[in-house]
Amino acid sequence: MYSDNERDRNRFKGVESDKASMSKLDRLDALLDARDLRSVWFARPNDFAWLTGGNNVIDREGDVGVAAAGYDGEVLRVITNNIEAPRLRDEELPDEVPVTEYDWYEKSLTERVTEVAKTPAGADFDVPDFESVDASSLRQPLTPEDIDTYRALGQETAAAVEAICRELEPEDTEREVASAVRGALDSRGIETPVALVGGSERAQKYRHYTPDDSKVGEYALVSVTAERAGLHASLTRTVAFDPPEWLESRSRAAARVEATALTATQRVGMEGGTGSEVFSEIRSAYEQVGHEGEWKNHHQGGAAGYAGREWIATPTTDADVRLPMAFAWNPTVQGAKSEDTVLVTEKGMEILTETGNWPTEAVSAVGGDGAIPRPTVLQS
Repeated sequence: MYSDNERDRNRFKGVESDKASMSKLDRLDALLDARDLRSVWFARPNDFAWLTGGNNVIDREGDVGVAAAGYDGEVLRVITNNIEAPRLRDEELPDEVPVTEYDWYEKSLTERVTEVAKTPAGADFDVPDFESVDASSLRQPLTPEDIDTYRALGQETAAAVEAICRELEPEDTEREVASAVRGALDSRGIETPVALVGGSERAQKYRHYTPDDSKVGEYALVSVTAERAGLHASLTRTVAFDPPEWLESRSRAAARVEATALTATQRVGMEGGTGSEVFSEIRSAYEQVGHEGEWKNHHQGGAAGYAGREWIATPTTDADVRLPMAFAWNPTVQGAKSEDTVLVTEKGMEILTETGNWPTEAVSAVGGDGAIPRPTVLQS
């Protein structure tokens, strides 16, 4: 029996080859046809942002936002309560998107959507008698407009993180560094769902070094996933003061695995393959760089976009590698990590989270030709 995600993907097989050139509404038209629906509704923040470019989040602890965007094959509209409607109209949504409001004290968002939706309908949140829709397949691949927005996000994220990293001192605490990173990003209108800072002691013990009051010490890993307009950009930078002798070699090994993953992503995407095929190359690369089995200690990343990871590669991942798409591979070797968000197309690769102001070196994929510039350890 198919899950909702598998059903959506299977019903889309006939149009996948054209998805890169399809607008977002074209994709919704195809979904409506494939599922025999008259309308579809999105209230989860990443889906709402993908469709409208707006933010429907007030309470970040909730899975569903304060507004729903619906499409019926003709009109894209938004429903929200009377508290949020003025701000959404003025600040979040294009002028051509109508906003229907209801009094917050009379009904819920779910009830109002049920009243106005053309049925049969689907939704990405729980609405009685509506079919469940997993929008992850709709969000891939990226549109040209997505890519333009992504470029700005990636460059500003990298600039903010690198600026903080250049100011680090061994006596700084991990928590102080994370706070500074969040502040630098917030000043640019960028949210920070993930801000990990691992000093020399904790970065060697943990792969997810959630910051505490430990001092940075000999070196630090700073790993961030940032979000704006629904898109997510991830990167890691390494700063060293008196690093252990193995740091440089392990960082280079992780970078070679990342370069291998990126090279494999482009090839597999052009061949119409899946994430498991890329993962196979990653696992082999670890062995070739002398760290067999390291992949078991941390997930390796995957496709990025309107989620920190649209999917994460595993030995059995059946998610299609679609191009053009952003990918954030994040291989680790104990105490070291390599990570950037990279746009991969059939014609090439573009590192989205780079500034040109951080030291890099050309790193070759295992068994591959050519090289990809990867950030090196910043000696401070």
